[in-house]
Amino acid sequence: MLDQIEFHSEDVDFEPARADILRFWINETIQNEAQKLGEALNFIFCSDEYLYELNMQYLQHDTYTDVISFPAGTDKIEGDIFISIERVRENAEELKISFEQELHRVIIHGVLHFCGYDDLTDEDEAAMRAREDFYLQRLPK
Repeated sequence: MLDQIEFHSEDVDFEPARADILRFWINETIQNEAQKLGEALNFIFCSDEYLYELNMQYLQHDTYTDVISFPAGTDKIEGDIFISIERVRENAEELKISFEQELHRVIIHGVLHFCGYDDLTDEDEAAMRAREDFYLQRLPK
């Protein structure tokens, strides 16, 4: 079942550390949110420019971002989550946290979007951040 959660890289050479633990954690998050994992949940690691182009092309947002989620449109958790490794690294430096901590936050942020959470308003953003914090504490060390 966990082989449905896949990690890829598009225009960067990157593989997350502890991929099997991350798969387990992501699946546990999905189950805890009373959702079901679909056929494929893909995490695609890429550059800032690659993600910027996706943001422009599909969302018409002329901004750089760290993560964009493209759900498959089914009642299960499946689709593609693109993550800019460059943006994660910059955010981690700004926040004075490790790259891995920020990467894990961005990963779970994308998953939570698929679970129905949004971050368009301040209230929604606070709720999303609280769920991120909750699940980050559940990530095995």
